[in-house]
Amino acid sequence: MSNVLVVDDSPTDRVLAGGLLQKTGEWSVEYASNGQEALDLLDRFEPDLVVTDLQMPEMDGLELVSRISSEYEKVPVVLITAHGSEEIAVEALKQGAASYVPKTNLSKDLSSTVQRVLQASARRQYQEQLFRHMAHCESQFELPPNRAIISAFVSHIQEFLTSRESLIIAVALDEALTNAHIHGNLELASTLREQDDSEYDRLSREREMLTPYKNRKIFVDTRINSGEVRFVVRDEGSGFNPETLPDPTDPANITRPHGRGVLLMRTFMDEVIFNTTGNEVTLVKQREQEGE
Repeated sequence: MSNVLVVDDSPTDRVLAGGLLQKTGEWSVEYASNGQEALDLLDRFEPDLVVTDLQMPEMDGLELVSRISSEYEKVPVVLITAHGSEEIAVEALKQGAASYVPKTNLSKDLSSTVQRVLQASARRQYQEQLFRHMAHCESQFELPPNRAIISAFVSHIQEFLTSRESLIIAVALDEALTNAHIHGNLELASTLREQDDSEYDRLSREREMLTPYKNRKIFVDTRINSGEVRFVVRDEGSGFNPETLPDPTDPANITRPHGRGVLLMRTFMDEVIFNTTGNEVTLVKQREQEGE
């Protein structure tokens, strides 16, 4: 069973977040009331993941993310963001946080986000050592509309990456594939999720079984070498106009589901390029060299 550390100065919010995680039966939960208390706990035991609020006394979530990233680099951090903390959240993602969940969406998104990040952070030490010496690898996949296979593909790609880069690249790739699957091939708009989350989930599972949606594939070209990691993800949907994408870093948009994936992709990757028809995105990450 994985162990999750929840950090929040509000007792009510701590219990709420911890209760949502314990409800799944998959994780045990420890608690800290601020960043310094969290670091004291990290000195005694190393959790599998930290969930932290951003706005706290003594040591806020931004400083906590920075300390964990430098001192406990294998422990991923998921942020809980509130209205007014949008710019800090973006900075925390740049400093090493793996993902974020708006406080208004905790009940809907916290458990699934933690699960995805934990899956992405799983490591195999000897595989990492082996693939560190890989000179070049190219592959092409045609993924069916199956979420389990999409998740397995992300895990497969992680095997070729070092631990420092693996998590952030996996999160960005997972967001690109999820967008291609849900918004591209199934043609579901994020605005529907804002209106009715249960209807959004019901309709996505229904379309996975219906023609033409069930016959559509996600095409992924992958190129990994010592200098960079590059993915080209293309879906068979009708596409969209990339120029209409809202700025996800705008405080008015950051707590909305619409644009969350784009924010994570742009934060974690060096380049994110959409084609003109909006059904293909290229993700590029420059790789750190040994000793950096």
